[in-house]
Amino acid sequence: MKNVVYLSKVRIERLKGPDRLAYLPTEKEPVRFGVHGAVAEHYGLTEDKLPEPHATTLDYVVAAAGG
Repeated sequence: MKNVVYLSKVRIERLKGPDRLAYLPTEKEPVRFGVHGAVAEHYGLTEDKLPEPHATTLDYVVAAAGG
């Protein structure tokens, strides 16, 4: 492409296990990603090993596609 219209600059910070913070343009606070429910089970995270549940990256992709 000759003329790039937009380049998204995002930084991801891994916290612990599946927990991550995403620093997105124009957002004052980072967005927290994690796992919950069936996704946590898929990765073998039982309730005693599961950090606080948070929306997955897949949840955000689905929400973005719907918007």
